[in-house]
Amino acid sequence: MLRRPRRNRKTSAVRGMVRETALDVHNLVYPMFLVPGSGIKEEISTLPGNYRWSVDLLLDEIEDCLKLGIKNFMFFPKVDEKHKNAEGSNSYAADNFYLKAFEEVKKKYPHVTLITDVALDPYSIHGHDGIVRNGKVVNDETNAVLAKMAVAQARAGADVIGPSDMMDGRVRVIREALDAAGFNDVSIMSYTAKYASVMYGPFRDALDSAPAADANVPKDKKTYQMDPGNKREALIEAELDFQEGADFMMVKPAIFYLDIIHAIKERYNIPVAAYNVSGEVAMIKAAAAAGSLNYEDAVNEMLLSIKRAGADVIITYLAKDFARGRA
Repeated sequence: MLRRPRRNRKTSAVRGMVRETALDVHNLVYPMFLVPGSGIKEEISTLPGNYRWSVDLLLDEIEDCLKLGIKNFMFFPKVDEKHKNAEGSNSYAADNFYLKAFEEVKKKYPHVTLITDVALDPYSIHGHDGIVRNGKVVNDETNAVLAKMAVAQARAGADVIGPSDMMDGRVRVIREALDAAGFNDVSIMSYTAKYASVMYGPFRDALDSAPAADANVPKDKKTYQMDPGNKREALIEAELDFQEGADFMMVKPAIFYLDIIHAIKERYNIPVAAYNVSGEVAMIKAAAAAGSLNYEDAVNEMLLSIKRAGADVIITYLAKDFARGRA
């Protein structure tokens, strides 16, 4: 045999020298859940090891993360019912605790990257990402609110705006609003291919943001999130987002959609992000707790597979555990 691939696997040093894909903590974004109040650290029962944080304790947690090399954060707010309405108007209110949290984080840690969530589901009484009219989620009216959200978040210190709503045309509307308000340097990480997945359960538990059981609103998000069977449609979404000015394009979930990550990465020369969502993480946590696999090895392999598929940025609840293994 003239070709023996095993020769390049014979020692750890040789394997490291020829390894095609490397994952670093700098590729990771740590998503965290915020609640109003103080002194609050509540573990999410369906996503062990992850918490709802009040901003005072969040600041301490960020400091701990920085010591591990984690510098990129994505925040999601759990909003009190009293601040929810049909229009989601609290999303851009001056006294929004989520926006206040951004200001406090940036004041103490000016060099971290803050990535937002732009969608109405945390602020709406019905749990949908957009405004509902006559039993349907309306697109263009929602976009106008999303633009207000984006500008308010940029004003509070956001570095990257993350529209997760999947409304048509919202990247252009948000880009134009940011530029008009003087926030030309604020980036957009568009949820380009966000699928109507079963993998969001623990996230919705954390924020209490599942669609309401109400006959007057859609029972699920399938009229705006993508059908899991579709790949070519993801490329249509990618082209639209690229033309509308997205700085990053994201695929969500990640491990169930590695082919989509790869397809977008092959076609576009801007960074591709992937969201390693709560259900994906909960699966390996449950398997490890049952003794079915080694947790640290599973974390490394899962994240490496997402990087290998083409993701430049990985949003994952495993960021801190991965970083601890590298510290």
